[in-house]
Amino acid sequence: MTPTPIDVWLVEDDDDVRQTLLQTLQLSGIGARGFARAEQALQALPAEAPVVMLSDVRMPGMDGLALLQHLQARDAELPVVLLTGHGDIPMAVEAMRLGAQDFFEKPYQPEQLLHSLRRAMEKRALVLDNRRLRRQLADGKGPGLLLGHTPQMELLRRQIDNIADTNASVLILGETGTGKEMVARSLHQGSGRKGHFVAVNCTALPESIFESEMFGAEPGAFTGVTKRRIGKIEHADNGTLFLDEIEGMPLNLQAKLLRVLQESVLERLGGNQQVDVDARIVAATKVDLQAAGQAGLFRPDLYFRLNVVTLHLPPLRERRADIPLLFLHFVDLAQQQYRREVAPPGEAMLQRLMSHNWPGNVRELRHAAEQYVLGVLPNADNDRPLPLPRQLAALEQQLILDAMHQADDNVALAAERLGIPRKTLYDKLARYRQQAGES
Repeated sequence: MTPTPIDVWLVEDDDDVRQTLLQTLQLSGIGARGFARAEQALQALPAEAPVVMLSDVRMPGMDGLALLQHLQARDAELPVVLLTGHGDIPMAVEAMRLGAQDFFEKPYQPEQLLHSLRRAMEKRALVLDNRRLRRQLADGKGPGLLLGHTPQMELLRRQIDNIADTNASVLILGETGTGKEMVARSLHQGSGRKGHFVAVNCTALPESIFESEMFGAEPGAFTGVTKRRIGKIEHADNGTLFLDEIEGMPLNLQAKLLRVLQESVLERLGGNQQVDVDARIVAATKVDLQAAGQAGLFRPDLYFRLNVVTLHLPPLRERRADIPLLFLHFVDLAQQQYRREVAPPGEAMLQRLMSHNWPGNVRELRHAAEQYVLGVLPNADNDRPLPLPRQLAALEQQLILDAMHQADDNVALAAERLGIPRKTLYDKLARYRQQAGES
């Protein structure tokens, strides 16, 4: 997705002033269009116009303040910058209260005006891009967490489109939190397969139950199995099996997985019957599997079988230009989740977000957006850290949200992993919902 280009529409009744300003904008690389009257600009303005409005205050007919009010009624997020004479300062202050982006008293410094306009253009582009993404996501056509318009993400989406409808096994390489499961889901959605998408974290399954969980089991295969159990691979028949952190799969089971890939059959634990299975295998790892194979930690033949197509997910620090759009998207999701509305982040905060290295990648950025909505993210606009108690509370909340996410919202399992009583976790979750405005 390429950024939306933004122009400046200038409303100025003085022909000489209008032409001079238009020339200044165009020489600065800003697309611009001029109008002598506010009514003309309003009539020409389409819905969700990719523009910033720059207007004089005192004009015949509709003045700048009335223009602002009309624009606010149409689209409250369309930035308006006003040009005022010395006697218009009280009116300009009132306009700022009503929602104007900025105002400049004549005579003004052109550099300062251009800087303000560029900030407004960036803000407008982010607003329009985020609206477009919301519509795509609502229609089920959006790219999920694969948001962004950097070359790396454009390439990744093209690669997914090219291979999604094939049966080729795919190996996804990327750091923790880069969105490997979302890539796998995108491959499944584009595959046309009618079966399930089944995700398995290979490091989260205890080795003692790994085989039965993956391959299924027949009655009597081991103590407690009284009826046939369908494994993850068979459950993914005619669908997609996503094996996250594939390096965690026990070596003895890697051979059985290789057979599934080569022959499209499996045998349940305790059984002799071959079961046909047509599951597309998508694996993900953050380690060098070839090096792991040379060290005897991973089967080289399985590596080469999985590595028919390799997709590389860039870490967030290598696509910083996507951070503002991602953050705004996650803020929007968090506002819906916690039933809380917040003001959009300012330019200083967005710049600070873009300068951070994000070792936890997209997952860490999403947590930051949730903290922003909940009011526990340090204010980047004044660079003053939160008091220690609030920082500790924010850290505790993030750890609890992580545990709940990893446990698929199973409170008992999350409490066990956190090492706290279940009631304590219930109490803390109830407090977070109350802070978020829930009942």
